[in-house]
Amino acid sequence: MASQTEENYLKALFSIALENEKITLSELSHKLNVSTPTANSMIKKLSEKALVNYEKYKPITLTEKGKHHAALIIRKHRLTEMYLVEKMGFGWEEVHEIAEQIEHIKSPIFFERMDKIMGHPTIDPHGSPIPDKNGQIHHKEYKKLSDCKPGDKVKLKALTDSSSDFLKFLNKKDLLLGTKVSILSKESFDGSMKLDYNKHISEILSQTVCERLLVEKSGL
Repeated sequence: MASQTEENYLKALFSIALENEKITLSELSHKLNVSTPTANSMIKKLSEKALVNYEKYKPITLTEKGKHHAALIIRKHRLTEMYLVEKMGFGWEEVHEIAEQIEHIKSPIFFERMDKIMGHPTIDPHGSPIPDKNGQIHHKEYKKLSDCKPGDKVKLKALTDSSSDFLKFLNKKDLLLGTKVSILSKESFDGSMKLDYNKHISEILSQTVCERLLVEKSGL
């Protein structure tokens, strides 16, 4: 059984692997804010448990066993976030730290009951897919808002950044998942966009913000 620290490493490895399957120790140590020797020591332990493939001076990869274990930790985290929002009235900006603690509970029946109560949700409050009970993740392909063009009509479906500060920013802008957006114009100089949404609220968002918003086409 993996320790809490080992589970945190597996989650970090899984997250990095979504962008690049081969992971360096420096990437991992930066992600977890630990020293490279500390990360190296833990990777050796995970290798001994057949959760990662590791050879000195070579990139790290998760084994199938490691991927499965990491996906189930992520499932517990995202189910918890959804439960906190749907059933307990927390804001989507409040749930991450609580879920970080609850995800390490070992009782499968606890999370199975949580899943059943909510009707088996497939996404968390930030639009990220919830792995199923077998650890399978079904990703949907969305487009960055920043890649859209004037005249496009889209719906906000997910985020690439679920940090508390960013979510609080979106709250202030009244931008939530499901919001339908019309793109009025796009500034060629800096990529900022003028949007129309929520009963004709007109808003200008920076390229940095638009790159973090994932959308799909929508008929308004």
